[in-house]
Amino acid sequence: MIHPIHEANESCPYGDLTREEFYQKHQILHQEGFMLNSRKMRIFTQSWRLNSTHNLRGVVAMVHGYASDSGWLTELTAVAIAKCGFLVCALDLQGHGLSDGFPGHIPSIKHVIQDCIHFFDSVKQEYRKLPAFLYGESLGGAVSILICLKQKNEWDGLILNGAMCGVSAKFKPAWPLEKLLSVAAFLAPTWTVAAAKPFLRVCEYIRRHSQELQVPMLMVHGEDDKVCDCRSARLAYESASSQDKTLKIFPGMDHMLIGEGKDNVDLVFGTILAWLGERADQIRPV
Repeated sequence: MIHPIHEANESCPYGDLTREEFYQKHQILHQEGFMLNSRKMRIFTQSWRLNSTHNLRGVVAMVHGYASDSGWLTELTAVAIAKCGFLVCALDLQGHGLSDGFPGHIPSIKHVIQDCIHFFDSVKQEYRKLPAFLYGESLGGAVSILICLKQKNEWDGLILNGAMCGVSAKFKPAWPLEKLLSVAAFLAPTWTVAAAKPFLRVCEYIRRHSQELQVPMLMVHGEDDKVCDCRSARLAYESASSQDKTLKIFPGMDHMLIGEGKDNVDLVFGTILAWLGERADQIRPV
């Protein structure tokens, strides 16, 4: 497996190619657009698949992390997955990328979940005969867990990459600032530190409800993750009721696994693609 990240440089995810040349090289059909959510906000959406007549193996819905979007690193991973025969779809969360909203501000995690379900359900309906998987990174991992808790038995697999099941102590605001987050959120709801409060509540909700997860699950995490707590991820994994679950904690690796060296990137994403392919081929009709 050769991840397209190896072709990128510091100024362009496509390396020395234009976007069109990049997609042509990888034989990818890329589509993008906007959907109008229930709050009359324009939410940016994308999809990727092989442009050949290759039979699709399944649908993979991706959820990016906080302060990220469905482009750049998410886009490169989407291409890697699409090249394995999957239809991949993703959206920019409210306040991120090309979607409406104050930059980086997520006033309600419920609205984020609502937007994801709205878009992903529309894609799954179009490809309803194919198995469907959720893939979430960082905050997107937490969102993906919450989607699976809400949509029980509607997903065939869950892939969590550095999922935010708990915030690392090195990343949390120091006491007494943490105790003042509610006040900060009221006085300045768009302040970055104030945004930590709802994230901490999400982590607590996942901790209390992770035993309700029954979906087949793969969790990959860097042992040295300084953003999303590795131990909390392990606890969520151990609590999950899933009969088919796999945990891979990679020693010496940090939060952004796609930012590791070439060998480590190939190890991590080789693990993800192998798991995904095996389960898709077990489920999809012949």
